[in-house]
Amino acid sequence: MQKTLKSHGTWIGKWTFVLAATGSAVGLGNIWGFPYKAGSEGGGAFVLLYLLCILLIGLPVMVSEILIGRRSGTSPINSMKKAAIDSNRSSSWQLVGWTGIIAGVLILSFYSVIAGLCLNYIFLSAASSGVVDAQTQFETVTQSWEGLLLWHSIFMILTLLVVSAGIKSGIERMVKILMPMLGFLLVFMVVYAILNGAFDKALSFLFSPDFSKVNSGTFLSALGQAFFSLSLGMGSIMAYGAYMPKEQKIMPTSFTVASLDTLVAIFAGLAIFPIIFAFGLEPNSGPGLVFESLQTAFNQMSYGKVGGPLFFILLSVAALSSSISLLEPGVAFLSEVGFLSRKS
Repeated sequence: MQKTLKSHGTWIGKWTFVLAATGSAVGLGNIWGFPYKAGSEGGGAFVLLYLLCILLIGLPVMVSEILIGRRSGTSPINSMKKAAIDSNRSSSWQLVGWTGIIAGVLILSFYSVIAGLCLNYIFLSAASSGVVDAQTQFETVTQSWEGLLLWHSIFMILTLLVVSAGIKSGIERMVKILMPMLGFLLVFMVVYAILNGAFDKALSFLFSPDFSKVNSGTFLSALGQAFFSLSLGMGSIMAYGAYMPKEQKIMPTSFTVASLDTLVAIFAGLAIFPIIFAFGLEPNSGPGLVFESLQTAFNQMSYGKVGGPLFFILLSVAALSSSISLLEPGVAFLSEVGFLSRKS
């Protein structure tokens, strides 16, 4: 086991883990998934349930994953194996680590396609004249397998380049660039929405719960969003915990990550819904909210050719920070067993 420990580096400074874990948590789940689910599930009631799920379920699970990962300093598979052996349990518990990695790969299989769409829309939004309506444009883009494959491949190449460079030279260096960029772009988009959208309606929609719309499906959607948003159950947080300095306190760090992740989701809603309401569009348009409804608004508004590309750059940055963490657990295991080699 000592040999495998040497195959990984350690985050430099306590804020590096916060940035990396927040980058893992903050992704399309926050900026794409959270707004369209809030719009489809009644707004404020969904937001309240989501916050409760984060606090009562998501945060304890995150603490557990970080603790297991840091204790062993290895990939999720070997972390679960070591935890089982240390507690006199069957080593078959490593299957939990395997399921996390498999889940991450399955998520990445569709996540990377959506992320490729975001990259594509940076340019489509900048060139859009509004002559072709956003719904028709979205249908045309999604029906072109060549285009989907191209942009998916570009996004995956970017992800692979970062992960292959290792912990310090790749992931750590990239999150120090991506996360401040994401924060700046998100604040800019909220200010843009305040100046160009119906901000008061967005506030009312997000923070005035209507419990008549709450059912068991709403709770399950909020719980699923909390797990997806925090990158739980897929090995990412456990893998990042393995690189966490031993002297760093887990509980306050986890609370910081969960708070930043939730703040990004709320800010995403405040960036999107004012624009949606200002142009009389429906907030419950589902997964196509940002690609159809929001693009329709950008086509109609002043400086839409500036706001549109910036928004899709924001989505792409968030997607890249998460895709790195989805790929990392599997790569960490392969490097431990000697199948792959990379810098520490």
